[in-house]
Amino acid sequence: MTDAYDPSAEGAQMEFDGRMSYGDYLDLEHILSAQKTWTDTHDEMLFIIQHQTSELWMKLAIHEIAAARRSLAAGETRPAFKMLARVARIFEQLNSAWDVLRTMTPSDYTAFRDALGQSSGFQSYQYRQIEFMLGNRNKAMLRPHEHRAGIVQMLEDELAQPSLYDVALRLLNGSIPLPDAVLNRDLSRPWKPDQAVADAWTQVYRNPRKYWELYELAEKLVDFEDYFRRWRFNHVTTVERVIGFKRGTGGTGGVSYLKRMLEVELFPELWHLRTDL
Repeated sequence: MTDAYDPSAEGAQMEFDGRMSYGDYLDLEHILSAQKTWTDTHDEMLFIIQHQTSELWMKLAIHEIAAARRSLAAGETRPAFKMLARVARIFEQLNSAWDVLRTMTPSDYTAFRDALGQSSGFQSYQYRQIEFMLGNRNKAMLRPHEHRAGIVQMLEDELAQPSLYDVALRLLNGSIPLPDAVLNRDLSRPWKPDQAVADAWTQVYRNPRKYWELYELAEKLVDFEDYFRRWRFNHVTTVERVIGFKRGTGGTGGVSYLKRMLEVELFPELWHLRTDL
């Protein structure tokens, strides 16, 4: 029988008194102690971890979208393309999380649902920030956060600056002039489809060699929204599978509210132009 393998024999560091360890670097003590359950039910841990990890992925998505927006505003398209591709893959991860949550049955969820009180994913301020960053802006959605002045200020600051799509349109304007009403619109309001924008993007798609960077930008935006739509759809089907058509804990219509969100288009012109090409 051979001796047990000792990694230190090949130089592995085994002593960490006064040294940076894996747990120290990741602050695992705080992260792994954040799963506070409110009941003694088995599936509540799954529910909490799924939502906490989703919030961590959303934090990274915000980091990447903000950087992509800055890069596009500076005309640095190549780094922005990499960041947007990463955001799409982040939402692929978020999509996979629903597969795990769907292993929870209606009976499993009902056992601890009352412990949620009025809390709901509807109140996720990071999700709201992502929607605002992408252009789906609705000031009414500030109200669930009125008890947290710092969060409201952060979201209002976001409403005061161009969305990712607004920045993309300014880049488009550099090659194909857009109307002043598009370039100088009220940034705090949601984007509404514009025919001049649709015509400009159609021109890009009809001559991709001439407008290659704009063409690639458009496809990166579509790729991201594709994953984002799948995330919303998986959210709907998961909720319907677990609670049916009950009203949500936060007071929304539950599935009916989520289905309305499926109709929201972030970059409408980029989807509609495909019919006319």
